[in-house]
Amino acid sequence: MQLISFVIITGISGAGKSEAMKAFEDLGYFCVDNLPPIFLPKFAELCAQSEGRINRIALVVDIRGGDFFDSLFSSLELLEEAGYSYKILYLEASDEVLIRRFKESRRRHPLSGEGRILDGIKAEKSRLERLKGKASLIIDTSELTVHQLREEITARFSKLNKQEKMIITVVSFGFRNGLPLDADLIFDVRFLPNPYYVDSLKELDGNYQEVADYVLKWPVTEKYLTKLYHFMEFCIPQYVNEGRLQLVIGIGCTGGKHRSVTIANQLREFLKAKGYKVLVEHRDVS
Repeated sequence: MQLISFVIITGISGAGKSEAMKAFEDLGYFCVDNLPPIFLPKFAELCAQSEGRINRIALVVDIRGGDFFDSLFSSLELLEEAGYSYKILYLEASDEVLIRRFKESRRRHPLSGEGRILDGIKAEKSRLERLKGKASLIIDTSELTVHQLREEITARFSKLNKQEKMIITVVSFGFRNGLPLDADLIFDVRFLPNPYYVDSLKELDGNYQEVADYVLKWPVTEKYLTKLYHFMEFCIPQYVNEGRLQLVIGIGCTGGKHRSVTIANQLREFLKAKGYKVLVEHRDVS
């Protein structure tokens, strides 16, 4: 038995297959769009030779494959015979919603030819009926936003709980060097006592215990951290519930060398103790 699993993303054109693939990419799947089904068994062999580097694969397979699409069932049989596991995710939507989406995007349905969009939709649904019967999961996206579709896929196919999925990056920086462009939250700690003006600490940075002790010894720092921790305890679960996979928190002081580094380190330890996956980056220390 091969330790490789496939998710075959398929369904009606306009139902959200592209967005579904993006969701699988965020979950760490190796994704391939519009792979001709005839190549599926050979592709599985190549993945098996990756020595575990490629073991979760999501493939978008649909009628864009033309005549190749009809070989999907025989290719799936070959996968089963070789011991590979797979699930079929089938996306659909109502005719009214699909027509609206095609009109808004100004795209032609791949099976409509010179005819009406509805003719193409009906032809596609008829052609996919057998495949829909083999689906492991069917999602009707008629009433779903893009965000809700991705949440649904994440909930169904991720082995991690919501909190474990999100990665928090705490970035210390200096305001004089500009804001971190990807920061979601920015906190200014320039009001805290500055070790820069202590001769023995000036050339050190906030990773040194002497600097951290200096920054942390003041009542204003203790009070600030208490309020910062309370804020994090409130807001981060809201981001988690929203389905965010990444959160970047910027902690800034003047030069990004002393106070911001110490506070960023403190925040990292606090969040780690709460069970979050946390990275820290000291952008301007060097």
